[in-house]
Amino acid sequence: MGSKNKLKRFNENKTFHNVVEPTREDVINNTLGYKGKWNDNFFKNQNPIVLELGCGKGEYTVGLAEKYPDKNFIGIDIKGARFWRGAKTAIENEMSNVGFIRTQIELIDHIFEKQEIDEIWITFPDPQIKYKRTKHRLTNHDFLQRYKKILKPNGIVHLKTDSEFMHGYTLGLLHGEGHNIFYSNHNVYHNEGSPEVVTSIQTFYEKQYLEQNKPITYIQFKIT
Repeated sequence: MGSKNKLKRFNENKTFHNVVEPTREDVINNTLGYKGKWNDNFFKNQNPIVLELGCGKGEYTVGLAEKYPDKNFIGIDIKGARFWRGAKTAIENEMSNVGFIRTQIELIDHIFEKQEIDEIWITFPDPQIKYKRTKHRLTNHDFLQRYKKILKPNGIVHLKTDSEFMHGYTLGLLHGEGHNIFYSNHNVYHNEGSPEVVTSIQTFYEKQYLEQNKPITYIQFKIT
């Protein structure tokens, strides 16, 4: 993407009512005015809140919001030029249950209050295969503890990925730490019992993976 195009998208994001772009200081110092008040101050309703972490173009966030109009969805990514597309689509379609936040995922427990979130989706994250990158994997122990803080007691986490490594790493960690695994499959499109929500929404890159016969894996779990 050209720098002019990126700049145009960054500027357009600033005009979108469904995009929040805080500074790191805003997040750390809790000056956003949303922590613990996302339902009241942002969505203006009391519906369940669902997050998509590393939302990319926002396709999954928007897809879920279309499918579940009685829930609120927030896509989080540090790259605002990417989720510009999802934010714009949501505005064009007059979707009031979609929002996007441009921030680092490691700050998530500064953005949301304890037990404020109902579900988390992690879709096609960078598997960070090298050992020295372990701390950046979105399902490592530290990230899971951050998620646990903001999730309601029965809150669910979904991991959908094309990385067999990420699937295996996460499954091993969940088993090792004693978390509750509700569903796991290493090829959801070749399994008749796969949850419909997992197979009915596909991102641009996911469609490419499927054309290459690359298996898509999925885990649904609760952090105990």
